[in-house]
Amino acid sequence: MYTNRADVARDDYRVGMQTEVNAGDAPALRIVPVQQVPFADVEAVFGTRGDPAHCWCQWYKVPRSEWGMSDDALRSRFEQQISDGEHGPGLVAYDGDTPVGWCAVEPRPALPGLARKRVVADGSPEADFDDGSVWAVTCFVVPRAHRKRGVGGALARAAVAFAREHGARIVEAYAVDPAARAKVPAADLFPGTVSMFEHAGFAEVARPSAARAVMQVRFDDAG
Repeated sequence: MYTNRADVARDDYRVGMQTEVNAGDAPALRIVPVQQVPFADVEAVFGTRGDPAHCWCQWYKVPRSEWGMSDDALRSRFEQQISDGEHGPGLVAYDGDTPVGWCAVEPRPALPGLARKRVVADGSPEADFDDGSVWAVTCFVVPRAHRKRGVGGALARAAVAFAREHGARIVEAYAVDPAARAKVPAADLFPGTVSMFEHAGFAEVARPSAARAVMQVRFDDAG
């Protein structure tokens, strides 16, 4: 049976507006759709080193045959997707005026590479990857200086509300379970963790491997 706590999130967020949310012990954070922020703020979150600066949320969008393109080309694609996107591709968290986190959330048809990912193809109960009412939360980026303050959890909750208010029927995530592995490098936690998604109202619907879970919030269950 699917658990649905998204009605709580809906009360805390309003679509298209800068909203303040409580992220545990951290100061109130503003969660803002990426189309409403300067791209320089996105660049500040992604940084210049590490996986985010070499991927720019293109892993599920660029065909593997084109993956050899430069970081600048990937960044340009990402900037264009933000400009062109009607809903998505994500949200930016602010602590005051400082951008402190990113969450990728958008309809699954915008992410053609998801169907090639084994954890998704083997685990998702939603087989139609052209169904725009199924959304996916695929990536979190929180700079080191802002970690362990609840930024990722706040973004996950905001992603649920954002998707619902833009017509999603289901929001899906592909979480990492650190308890199932002896040691998980921080770089491997970009999809989000099982506990973080549970706190955001998601329920586990499949376990395609010991350390990876497919999790969902289903708005259609609530009528």
